[in-house]
Amino acid sequence: MVRVTVPIPGRSYDVVVGAGVLGEAALHLPGFPKAERAFVVADQGIVDRWFGTLATGLTAAGLDVVLLTVPSGEMAKTLQVYGTLLHQLAIQEAHRDDVIVALGGGSTGDLAGFVASTYMRGLPFVQAPTTLLAQVDAAVGGKTAVNLPEGKNLVGTFAQPRAVLADTEPLASLDERDFRSGLAEVAKYALTLDAELLDTLESDPAPVLARDPAVLESLVFRCVTAKAGTVAADELDTGGRLVLNYGHTLGHALERLEAFAGRTHGEAVAIGMVFAARLAERRGMAAAGLAARTGRLLASLGLEVHSALPPADEVLSAFRMDKKFHGGVRFVLLRAVGEPVVVDDVSDDELRAAMLEMGASA
Repeated sequence: MVRVTVPIPGRSYDVVVGAGVLGEAALHLPGFPKAERAFVVADQGIVDRWFGTLATGLTAAGLDVVLLTVPSGEMAKTLQVYGTLLHQLAIQEAHRDDVIVALGGGSTGDLAGFVASTYMRGLPFVQAPTTLLAQVDAAVGGKTAVNLPEGKNLVGTFAQPRAVLADTEPLASLDERDFRSGLAEVAKYALTLDAELLDTLESDPAPVLARDPAVLESLVFRCVTAKAGTVAADELDTGGRLVLNYGHTLGHALERLEAFAGRTHGEAVAIGMVFAARLAERRGMAAAGLAARTGRLLASLGLEVHSALPPADEVLSAFRMDKKFHGGVRFVLLRAVGEPVVVDDVSDDELRAAMLEMGASA
């Protein structure tokens, strides 16, 4: 079991990583002396397996536990589900010292964090991520949001959790597609911030794919460590933290165009990283071979890198609804592995040409 501190000035918190963390929540949570209840916002797909374990840990911390279930995946991140949760909290007379706990994947965490940050102008909340994607990325950093049909994460807040309980035991039984989706975010960290992790993945991905418990704990620890430092330096995503969006500009556009019911987030980001590498090569920013290396890495982790793109005009339109659009499409590109840079002068013609290379129709 390992611990990473996210050193946000005045609001630092710990991410505890290891097997059995959920059942031992009382040992790892900060004190909530005025709290009476913990409202657990849980993905309905994992309630039977992991809610009881978490409830045991929260009860040991002196909290009465109330379960609030939500749909699985991106279908939870709607204004309708958000409103329903607010009504449930009001009906049950939740007060400002009670705690919201998110149990599930990144979507559950995004939704529950948004609810916690807005109900009664803010309740404390805890992230208890059960997917690889949420543990290495979504649960850390304080981004909360729901989607609109027009775009992903368009309604949300920055609100840091009080703690993150990253129990690695649920990863052993995670659906294969969800597990590999999380590996896309792992690859993002390897390509942008952690060259040693990249070397490990490229030399022998087998222990990761076999879900060796010690390897997974180390994997989550490395990614969280990389993200913690980046978030602490740029909490509100205005500078250095933007590099964590590598692959996400196209990824989010694909998710939106498929009505959040096609590719998973990780699958879309994987395509987005290949696209970004192609774009960097076309601009002469990166040497030839970056896109091929990116594709090999992702393929070795079981991710599809050659699936067809929607028509280019549709993707370009979706880009304009990206939160980071600022007079043009803003992209994170690599000069080389470990050298990310944010660019905001990419023309539509450049984007269209790169998309056509990847099979998009004109």
